[in-house]
Amino acid sequence: MQDVLQEIVAHKRQELDRMVRKKVSMREALLSSDSGIIAEFKRRSPSKGWIKEEGRADLIPLSYQQNGAAALSILTDKRYFGGHDEFIRMARQSGVVLPILYKNFVISELQLYEALLCGASAVLLIAACLTKSQCAALIEKAHALGLEVLLEMHGEQELEYAELSPDMYGINNRNLGSFVTDVDNSYRLAEKLRAAVASTTGSATPVLVSESGISCPQTVRELRQAGFRGFLIGETFMREPDPGRGLARFISQL
Repeated sequence: MQDVLQEIVAHKRQELDRMVRKKVSMREALLSSDSGIIAEFKRRSPSKGWIKEEGRADLIPLSYQQNGAAALSILTDKRYFGGHDEFIRMARQSGVVLPILYKNFVISELQLYEALLCGASAVLLIAACLTKSQCAALIEKAHALGLEVLLEMHGEQELEYAELSPDMYGINNRNLGSFVTDVDNSYRLAEKLRAAVASTTGSATPVLVSESGISCPQTVRELRQAGFRGFLIGETFMREPDPGRGLARFISQL
């Protein structure tokens, strides 16, 4: 019996090891992509209500992949965004192999385990939700689990978090308090963020991601010229009758 138990435990270790090693890198996907678009599966918004209540996680994320997305973002907050962890599992089961960002308001290590178990490649951490020490601990834990981190900032007061060395640095164009969106926020903070990263980590070329409020290809072109490599776009595509085809049209205009 002991031999059988040892065999089972050894196999379980292999399963867990594969779970960590199979994660695809969102950072590398953005660096190697011509579009850099992180297409988001987002059914609801706290400020605008339902965007696509009937949106299916087993169809739309796969369609995003088939139509040229560099990576995906899937909302998992249930109450405010109509999301669920199961949506990432459904996307994976449908055939999605692209990096998937677990997008939620992560404030606990428990949520990192949830992200890992449902099949995410990376997690969003929001500076406004966390003290610097909390953020540092979550980044360390995420990396230990084989998850990458997109660290989101909104204002200059949060640029001190840049020294925590996440895998990607996000600038949210939407104020999470008022929900006012201004894409100019990315332009205002880009150079300051690069300077903050360079002075604290020594990295001269951080992977910058602009989030929210991007609705036309021209904006993506201009943001790329400003140094951004990732562009998180959700509502623009989710309001389309066919989000995947909407993404394809968007990319064709880049």
